[in-house]
Amino acid sequence: MKRIGVVLYPNYSLQEITCITSTLSIWFNEEIDFIASENICYFTEEGLPTYPTKLIQEVNITDYDCVIIPGSINPLVGLYDDELIHFLHQGISSDVVFAAISSAPLLLGKAGLLKGKKYTGGLFVQQLDYFDFMEIDNFTHKSIEIEDGLITGIGMYFVDFAKTVLKYLDYPIDETFLNPSLKYTEKDLLFYYSEEDYLNFVNEVKTFEK
Repeated sequence: MKRIGVVLYPNYSLQEITCITSTLSIWFNEEIDFIASENICYFTEEGLPTYPTKLIQEVNITDYDCVIIPGSINPLVGLYDDELIHFLHQGISSDVVFAAISSAPLLLGKAGLLKGKKYTGGLFVQQLDYFDFMEIDNFTHKSIEIEDGLITGIGMYFVDFAKTVLKYLDYPIDETFLNPSLKYTEKDLLFYYSEEDYLNFVNEVKTFEK
């Protein structure tokens, strides 16, 4: 079991992280901490109300194996959340794997985590020019970039981002993961429980039928 944290802030993109969070929780039974600076409702870009399960003040970032940071169409609220940036800053020179997608590398840059490292992201060139901490010479024109415990990606490549993070953390996935074959037979689309899972299903149904 690994300890995984996901950072929440206003208007974060749910779409960009659901491939990885659903895989971690459903396939690998990982319990994810959803971390924020305040115990309030955070609306996603999609308008879904969400709440943190942990506050920044309650956790140490170095206790996590991986911290995932979604992007946002409006990253400035997160970028100027001093508590959040300080929390990320505490991960410098640690063994924590940081996975940031879309605009989220801005937060890592302000926290000092991009210093001297190659990175990518769904960022405007003018943003890279405006913020000195983004070290524009280290920006790469790639869908995904990996360097020294830092994984960054462009938002539209959220599936590849999920695959890359999972592989980096040594979860057992192969090339077919989230990549179904376009050729299939009717038999391929029939799904069967294992005996144990079917018994669990029947027992659960019975609890509803009482």
